[in-house]
Amino acid sequence: MNYCNSLTKYSRFLTREVKIGDVPLGGNNPVRIQSMTTTDTLDTIATVEQSVRIIKAGADYVRITAPSIKDAENLSEIKKELRKKGFNTPLIADIHFTPNAAETAARIVEKVRVNPGNFADKKKFEIIDYTDSQYNEELEKIYKKFSPLVKICKEYGTAMRIGTNHGSLSDRIMSRYGDTPSGMVESALEFVRICEDLNFHQIVLSMKASNPQVMVSAYRLLVKRMIELGMNYPLHIGVTEAGEGEDGRIKSAIGIGSLLEDGLGDTIRVSLTEEPEFEIPVCKKIIERYSARTNSKKIPEITTNPINSFEYNKRVTEPVEIIGGKNVPVVILSADEYMMKSLEGLKESGYEFIEAYDKWIINDIAPDFIYLKDKDFNYQSPDSLKKIFEYNFWLNSGDSGNSFPLFTIEEYLNAERYSDRFNFLKITANVVYSEEFKNLSHTENLVLILETDNENAFAGLRRAFIEIINSGLKAPVIILRKYVSVGDSERFLIDGSVDAGSLFIEGLGDGIWLQDENISPGEINRCSFGILQASRTRISKTEYISCPSCGRTLFNLQDTTAKIRKVTSHLKDIKIGIMGCIVNGPGEMADADYGYVGSGPGKITLYKGKEIVKRNVNTHTAVDELVKLIKDNGDWVNPGTS
Repeated sequence: MNYCNSLTKYSRFLTREVKIGDVPLGGNNPVRIQSMTTTDTLDTIATVEQSVRIIKAGADYVRITAPSIKDAENLSEIKKELRKKGFNTPLIADIHFTPNAAETAARIVEKVRVNPGNFADKKKFEIIDYTDSQYNEELEKIYKKFSPLVKICKEYGTAMRIGTNHGSLSDRIMSRYGDTPSGMVESALEFVRICEDLNFHQIVLSMKASNPQVMVSAYRLLVKRMIELGMNYPLHIGVTEAGEGEDGRIKSAIGIGSLLEDGLGDTIRVSLTEEPEFEIPVCKKIIERYSARTNSKKIPEITTNPINSFEYNKRVTEPVEIIGGKNVPVVILSADEYMMKSLEGLKESGYEFIEAYDKWIINDIAPDFIYLKDKDFNYQSPDSLKKIFEYNFWLNSGDSGNSFPLFTIEEYLNAERYSDRFNFLKITANVVYSEEFKNLSHTENLVLILETDNENAFAGLRRAFIEIINSGLKAPVIILRKYVSVGDSERFLIDGSVDAGSLFIEGLGDGIWLQDENISPGEINRCSFGILQASRTRISKTEYISCPSCGRTLFNLQDTTAKIRKVTSHLKDIKIGIMGCIVNGPGEMADADYGYVGSGPGKITLYKGKEIVKRNVNTHTAVDELVKLIKDNGDWVNPGTS
């Protein structure tokens, strides 16, 4: 509990206010929104036009890359043109590798972002055993390289973000802390100490990673360390290289939402491989969840917390066949009328009947159980399909092979009969504190379905999990969330990702069950599997770690990602990094199996993990070369055979 104000009620962690032009950050200010241009910074007109689109979409800040002094100098022209058009939105210069560009930019824009791993430190992915003396010598070198920028920021009233990325930790940090959240935190704090030594405090901190588990752990650990050190700098929150479409939105919502739920975060950015203005509505929908939590019900305080909030540990459960234990989380899907009546309805959720062969094909994202309430299908469903019915219907149906009961607590305590395979007991979070729950006499093959009507759903469910753990009950738990999205698929996707995904990255939950009468079962099913994929608890498809592009990008990321996805989307156990440039490329390869990284105009470097396999690959043949690399390493399977 030492990284936030409370684990049981929503309360923002109070940070110091940092002035960024006329839009202050932190303190009691609202959570700010930002995005980043993808144009060439030397193309003033294109950058201004894109900045205007970002601003009109609702961004509080616009970030622009400055990879060279010329780019940094042109920020003055960009700023001038924006001001002429009546836009006074603060600009942020994004700096990697070039301290002199940062020093130039700091005299022009309202804020500069520096990455400790790329600013003044070595990053050759060499394992070096530094002595304390050598380590301190390196810190002294960093002080000399970094302090001029700090002094300029002080003189010009320019704010600074010290933004650590999991994928760009220096060799020095890696050698002492490894590729860990602790290393990320220390990397930032080294630079913070230099700022404080020079009496500069207009600082914002970030701990980004493409893996939400790593990212959330790092931010929590950072806040814990700040509290210990008497610091309270504001936080910029985001999942780096989140990707595109539903996948990018789900991954971002899980990472950002997990932190906002505990009151952490002063500004956010959703990093999508799409046009930057498309990021802003997603940010708004995430933040809207916290603007007015008027219906939050009181949650019991925690006396003993068995959860380690700083590293992933799955809750220990006794398996009930495929649920719990070391099994991946299961997916339960509610059937609608179309699915009940039509084979096509079932096909949309992963079960397809091939009449010519008289057989069922079950794909990788077919739900493990389908809830049918008190009616069965109007047709012969697959023999392997597991069905859940209300207890009384199940009791009288006579079909017990692959059909299982869903009990209320009253029904469970007074049941005539139980299934000898799965007994699903649906309870609300407050029931776990009751005497009748504590005195359950029959727990054989028991699977809990846990839901809440609390607006503060994540905290309520997490607290219920803590009570279950402390009670000693090791029954698996399925997370059930019901929504009324009025057909807003993105709203549904974001809410489900935050409420359920945040629990999965805590190690809580043995399954997911999302409901929304306004969203089709096919969409709900896809979202459910997407949440498990993004939380790294169940891999069912290829994962793409793709950056959102910027002025450093050396090829069209959206087109390239689409081409790579087209030929590799059937490789469900593979993670592919698609990076526009070298900034985070090799580092984020630590979390990917293969990497496709821009290295020059029309040129690509291919990676296996962090290792360079082939340089200077022509972009026209690079996708084919990537496929060949995957084949050469024995990770390729032909479509339809995986």
